[in-house]
Amino acid sequence: MAPKLWSEWSTTLSHLALGVVSLHAAVSTAQASRGAAAGFLLQALASATLLAPGLGTDEDCLAGVWVATVIGLPLLAFDFHWVNGDRSSANLLLGGGMVLAVAGDHLGAEGRSVAAQAVVLVVAVTILIVAVFTTNTYGMWGGAMLGAAGLLSRLEEDKVLLLPKEDVCRCALAAGSWAYHRALHAQRLQWE
Repeated sequence: MAPKLWSEWSTTLSHLALGVVSLHAAVSTAQASRGAAAGFLLQALASATLLAPGLGTDEDCLAGVWVATVIGLPLLAFDFHWVNGDRSSANLLLGGGMVLAVAGDHLGAEGRSVAAQAVVLVVAVTILIVAVFTTNTYGMWGGAMLGAAGLLSRLEEDKVLLLPKEDVCRCALAAGSWAYHRALHAQRLQWE
């Protein structure tokens, strides 16, 4: 009984951490970057729908996570590229996310999983590249944490560090979101 109770608390805490960090990041970046704020807000809303019982069916919650991944994360990368003058990469990432969001119904469960993991890794790598070239330490940490979340989700194991794999991935995503929030702030200060 105790391991199941711990697993439920772990899941709740990881959703809460991701939701609170994402909501804080959305509110604090809303004035400077509406795109990144929207990406953070999508993550917070997806986390909230999974936390609150009765907000929707399991299928609705999974659709929210899908949208938060394929649109929300590219919105974060969009802002990093846009501020640094790489408008074509910014538009390509966001456009690709939009196409995947629309095509999601035509992909099977395995196809959506692979597409979501590809989005996570592409966003992590592109932000990491921008962060390295602009010497943005928070961006580097954010890219590393998001990349770790993407790679952890591919593991066959059900538990990582004695916690359910999904909870560890959400915690890594929350840490990455916090770092991205700080990186956006540092990047805006650098260009002002």
